[in-house]
Amino acid sequence: MLKNRKEKILHDLFIFGIIIKGIDGLLELIGGFILILIKSSSISKSIQIIFQHEITQDPTDLIANYFIQLSHNLSINTISFIAIYLIIHGSIKIGLFSGLWYQKLWAYPLGGVLLSLFVIYQFMIFFHTHSIILLFLTSVDILIIVLLRFEYKRLNHSLI
Repeated sequence: MLKNRKEKILHDLFIFGIIIKGIDGLLELIGGFILILIKSSSISKSIQIIFQHEITQDPTDLIANYFIQLSHNLSINTISFIAIYLIIHGSIKIGLFSGLWYQKLWAYPLGGVLLSLFVIYQFMIFFHTHSIILLFLTSVDILIIVLLRFEYKRLNHSLI
């Protein structure tokens, strides 16, 4: 039973966070399988079609040019790596979501360790890309790690 308003807010944030992680994991899993099925030339053509209108209006558009240039550099190996990464990452998130949703005590420390490893990896990538979006997503993962610890303690106390 939740004792006070602060615990309820933290619990609700935790539930919201794991739902988002579960949905994200499902989307990553689906995206990974789609990447396996699609040829790299089709991805390149699709990106060019998506950004064609933008480039026509502004040939110097940074975002459109970035994605078009990126699509030209996609190799089979790169797409395979991304697909496998998404499938593994998505599967782990779905597995953790299931364990946390059903309040399996093993899932809390495992989730903390795995999310911590992802945070370390994301920081390494951030130092190469300087992506603000990646920094935001990493911050969300850190918040979920803190909430995981809170929930684990709360569940352990309710079992005693």
